[in-house]
Amino acid sequence: MVHFSINRPARMAVVAALAAVAAALPAPSSTAATQPDWRALAAAEAPDANPLEGFIPYAGAYTTFPHSMEWFYLPLNAVMTGPHRFDWRPLEEQLNAIAARGHQAAFRFYLDYPGKPSGIPKFLLDQGLLTRPYDDFGNNGQSVSPDYDDPNLAAALDRFIAALGHRYDGDPRVGFVQLGLLGFWGEWHTWPHNGDAGTENWFASQARQLRVLNAYDEAFDETRLMVRYPSADNKALDMGYHDDSFAYSTLPGPGWHFMDLMQQAGTTDKWKSATVAGELRPELQGCIFNTPMDCAGDGDKDFPASVTQTHASWLLNHYAFSPGYTGAAYDKALAGAKSLGYQLRVTAVKTGHRRHSLDLALRIQNDGVAPFSYDWPLQVAAIGRDGRIARTWTTSWKLTGVMPGVPAELTAALPAAGLRKGDYTLVLRAANPLRNGMPLRFANADQDTTVPGWLTLGRTRVF
Repeated sequence: MVHFSINRPARMAVVAALAAVAAALPAPSSTAATQPDWRALAAAEAPDANPLEGFIPYAGAYTTFPHSMEWFYLPLNAVMTGPHRFDWRPLEEQLNAIAARGHQAAFRFYLDYPGKPSGIPKFLLDQGLLTRPYDDFGNNGQSVSPDYDDPNLAAALDRFIAALGHRYDGDPRVGFVQLGLLGFWGEWHTWPHNGDAGTENWFASQARQLRVLNAYDEAFDETRLMVRYPSADNKALDMGYHDDSFAYSTLPGPGWHFMDLMQQAGTTDKWKSATVAGELRPELQGCIFNTPMDCAGDGDKDFPASVTQTHASWLLNHYAFSPGYTGAAYDKALAGAKSLGYQLRVTAVKTGHRRHSLDLALRIQNDGVAPFSYDWPLQVAAIGRDGRIARTWTTSWKLTGVMPGVPAELTAALPAAGLRKGDYTLVLRAANPLRNGMPLRFANADQDTTVPGWLTLGRTRVF
């Protein structure tokens, strides 16, 4: 063993030299050098149309106003041809035509539509179903109001709802199914024949209403459902609402408006988990976006407040498509349509790498009034220098959880196996399950800049 010794003055000199070297080194950082910083993504104007939100027309080919969905009604007797027989061709024709235009559908079945032939299946009439003629709403005896508490009708509706859910729940062509079936237009009322002021009440009993509500809730797990009126009976069920007198009898006050009923039912926060939509009151469609607003008659006539309070995602507003708005009214209508639903923006991104994976983190916010209605797969892709997708990852991220005004942070470790070493551009999309459906576009400047339908997140390197 060899021993070295050093005298005290020499030791002090060494210590001083080491201290000088240490002082020259950079101070330790709380963030390791291998941890990258967040990089901000530039914002941009939200697109004029995005999936499952905005104004929508009755089914048809229109280029007069941007949209992503189309609406239609069908009579029950168009598809239910016997107690246990169904001919789905009329529904298929509508869904296929709408899907061919790259749109999702929203629809409702009815038994009684004032001014149209009855939608009651013939076999029920043959079984002796009681019906009532009426002249209200310009009907002049064309349609009839059935006895909704008839046991044969109740059983037939059970079978229809179960068959509809079995065939169409989760169908990518379908955005929303409104319960319909009961009441005028399938809107769950028979006013003025509702028992008020000495009138006879033609509507379904509460027991029959509950039976229809529960049948739909059991038949559909994926496709979003909507019922006309909020109530204690449907509060806990997995379905949203449609306000078909939007901006006319929406705001609270008289006790029977849409938001009055939401408050009474305790469902004012249900928009966070179930979509709210409806129809802009037909009398308001052609005037509410004029300057000045010149709609006659009573009613709320306050579109922005109605959007804010209901958190509505979409509205049937056929006027926007035919005859259509012009000039300043078009601009206000477009702003109104864009105020509905979600508005998603990725504010920052952070990437890193480990030996076998890429680390990705996003900061995302929703500047709209409602969350996105579905958890479409959020996918990340790596684009090589040749401009082609080298690999796609489907994350576990959920868009439905990105609430308005509550920024979220999403993180994932993306397996890099199979990716060659080199530089890649990462892109993001929410994959529309409709093959040729409209892409969901983020309110970012780099949307569609690398690959159409994808948001460019930035470059990364695989080692």
